[in-house]
Amino acid sequence: MKKISFITTKCYHKNLLFRNRDYSSEIGNYDKYIKLHELFRENGYFLATNDINRPEESDLLLYFDMPSKNPDLKYYDKSFLLALESPLAKPRNLDKKLHKYFKKIFTWNDDHVDNNKYIKINYSFNFQNRVKQAIPKQKFSCLIVSNKHSSHPNELYSQRRKLINWFNLNYVHKFDLYGYGWGAFKFRGNKYIRLLNYVPFLNDIWYELFGKKYKAYKGTVSNKYEIMSKYKFAFSYENISGYNGYITEKIFDPFLAGTVPIYLGSENILDYIPNNTFIDIRNFKDFDHLYNYLTNLNQLEYEEYLHNINNFLKSKDALRFSSDTFAKTIVENCLSDEYHL
Repeated sequence: MKKISFITTKCYHKNLLFRNRDYSSEIGNYDKYIKLHELFRENGYFLATNDINRPEESDLLLYFDMPSKNPDLKYYDKSFLLALESPLAKPRNLDKKLHKYFKKIFTWNDDHVDNNKYIKINYSFNFQNRVKQAIPKQKFSCLIVSNKHSSHPNELYSQRRKLINWFNLNYVHKFDLYGYGWGAFKFRGNKYIRLLNYVPFLNDIWYELFGKKYKAYKGTVSNKYEIMSKYKFAFSYENISGYNGYITEKIFDPFLAGTVPIYLGSENILDYIPNNTFIDIRNFKDFDHLYNYLTNLNQLEYEEYLHNINNFLKSKDALRFSSDTFAKTIVENCLSDEYHL
């Protein structure tokens, strides 16, 4: 059997992505890698992380995001790049000057896709038969996300904080906040200052003295779908805006929880997700107008959103976000004439 080296960071070594099915629970964020491993095997290739299949001994190289050290050009004909992370986490992914090292690049970025060197790949999930039955809603709206910061001009972390602050000032009883980092003080600066974040008593003291207190904060969650399903609406902000095709689990989480998403993120979201399945924040002048729309939505109108969500998730259009499509796209393009179903 031929070998493919999946070149990734050490945290995924020992084939962790392909062998631990616990990672496929809930929305199935890692199910796509298990499907990828299985489909390559069906076509005569053993896909393994680079600690098992050493790159110099492998027939193909598949990079999990652009590495910090440039690959060797002599391996160009057998090198492929899976560029899934956003520019916030992996800015090198979108740097076209670095793409000369790869025969093909799998990307969410619609502005790069040419179906030749640049192949469209979506964030993908195992959502078939996972749609949660909508339950009577006990609460109004929520946001489940970690507290993060970025200096990138297109980041949406600051927009989340604007939303939280607006609800805290106006309708705190209509909004609940969950996630890591909201009930703590975050040291920022160079790496030595950031080390203070790992000293619990210092963090607690500085949080009490200087930390931002969020009245809507309810703590962390162990199962976001269980929590989200109790709310009529869930705010779904991507980490970044200004890009075409960057659509992650942020909008699918509410879908699978039986909750209506209020979305901000991809510029061309409507090319992928029907406008009758979510509430587009861009359609509202400000939070006051958005809140007025949400509170005046009658039960029949609300249930229509849920009906449309279920129809979409069962449709052919949703299959582009499936684990099977993810695996097939990569295997087909890496193996070209060798590929077969």
